[in-house]
Amino acid sequence: MAATEDRVQSLRGAILFAFGLALACYLAWLLRAELLLLFVSALFAVVLRPLVEFIEGISIRTWRPFRKSAIVVLIFAVLAGLGLFVYLAVPPVIRDLRAFAQEMPSRLPEIQARLQKIPFADQIDAAGLVTQAQGALTQSASFVLLSLKNWANTLFTLAMGLILTVYFTLEGDVAYRWGLSFLPPLSRMRLDAALRRAQIRMGRWLLGQCTLMLIFGVLSVIVYLLLGVRYAYALGVLNGLLNLIPVLGAALSIGLALLAAAVDSWGRVLGVAIFYLIYVQIENSWLTPRIMRHSVGLPGLAILVALLIGSALAGIVGALVSVPTAALVAVLVDEYLVSKDS
Repeated sequence: MAATEDRVQSLRGAILFAFGLALACYLAWLLRAELLLLFVSALFAVVLRPLVEFIEGISIRTWRPFRKSAIVVLIFAVLAGLGLFVYLAVPPVIRDLRAFAQEMPSRLPEIQARLQKIPFADQIDAAGLVTQAQGALTQSASFVLLSLKNWANTLFTLAMGLILTVYFTLEGDVAYRWGLSFLPPLSRMRLDAALRRAQIRMGRWLLGQCTLMLIFGVLSVIVYLLLGVRYAYALGVLNGLLNLIPVLGAALSIGLALLAAAVDSWGRVLGVAIFYLIYVQIENSWLTPRIMRHSVGLPGLAILVALLIGSALAGIVGALVSVPTAALVAVLVDEYLVSKDS
């Protein structure tokens, strides 16, 4: 009789656990966007931790001015750098755009004469193209105004991600210890050791990514100067910064550089296009696997697979956090799934 009651209670517990697990999975699916935001914010807090600790360690004799405000100093430095870049780079572009708009009516005959030299281009109406371009710009402006709600949601998500990253940086240790407190002491110590190893490897990802950004930015400046592309320094800095964003960053870089080169000559456009085609192949097949392998300790194939899976699951955001996430998964798999010889 007692054995029957034990089996009934065990079956009842299994059914309740199955229902609870199904409910948790359903809630996780409903809140997948919010959970992704929490995960990305926590991941960035872990990645930025070494940089925050470095700022905290700055001392003037025995006084540490940034001990309690390192994250604020870091955010202010990033915003100040972006503001300085906009202040130095945007005014020349606006000035040239205004001059180009004023000179456009007088340059139409010259443009049309150049088009006549292109095979099968003698029927192109330059004035009609300009009119169509103006209409397209008007429609684009209308589209932007109509999609203000989407822009507002995107800005709100970015702001919430920044705020969550700050809170995870400031109070992450409390949440971390609280989460570990649910485990038995031995399991707690083992998981804590594994996560701390993963934290070191994820922190090195930022160093590797900054190395890629620096290489791309410097090479872009050199190529633009050799080709005589205007705004070479500004475009180089922007290319390096945008390289942080997988896929979309490269597309924006290519578009801006080609647009700047097209103002002067088609030969420069061809030179910029050739540079990007060569660099993208070298970065994807050689630079990224090797630099990230030395930074996070992952094979090149694992890094490429992580980038593909991350972009497929969560787009640009997934690709952005795919490598540090792969480093975390690799440490946990090595700790709990890989059998070690005793």
